[in-house]
Amino acid sequence: MKYNGPKARKCRRQGMNLYGSDKYDKILQRKPSSPGKGPRAQQGRLSEYGKQLLEKQKARDMYGLSERQFRSLYALATKTTGKTGDVLRQLLERRLDNAVYRSGFAMTRLQARQLVGHGLFLVDGTRVTIPSFRVKPGQVITVRPTVKQSPLFAGIQAAHQKYNPPSWLKVDGGGMRIEVAALPSADDAERAVDVRQIIEFYSRT
Repeated sequence: MKYNGPKARKCRRQGMNLYGSDKYDKILQRKPSSPGKGPRAQQGRLSEYGKQLLEKQKARDMYGLSERQFRSLYALATKTTGKTGDVLRQLLERRLDNAVYRSGFAMTRLQARQLVGHGLFLVDGTRVTIPSFRVKPGQVITVRPTVKQSPLFAGIQAAHQKYNPPSWLKVDGGGMRIEVAALPSADDAERAVDVRQIIEFYSRT
């Protein structure tokens, strides 16, 4: 098991599983300290800017976004009516790959992004291959009929029986169908992300 691979180092630095895969939970159990020195010592050295940067990187890694994509979402959030932090959370959650992951039809966001990129999902009957596609209330996401019986989705369906999706998504695990019932609220977003720190980071750059 690679404790010093790029993703493993990021998980250890943040002290949490950023990617959802079980292997990172195992790495954190065996190597809970941040790479280099203990997490307390490192955290004590961080300036406010450093903490804000770390929080921004955490959100980027969790959702699998490049800096350009993340900055674009922040810019859009600042121009949209409502609290910037709440709007940013909502924009992150409304990505198609995230909706697929949050519905339990993928084991990780990375897997969800790959499944969407390969065109395995339809939105209102139309094949969509763009992971960043922004879903909206009333839309229905389904697995392409030709791949419903694949071994991949058979395993996901079995795991889905114990999964509770967020309230903004109505999920039919047996029918491999997701209905976007509402816009995600701040409570529906990833609780591990402190958007206040992210807003403060971008407001000073």
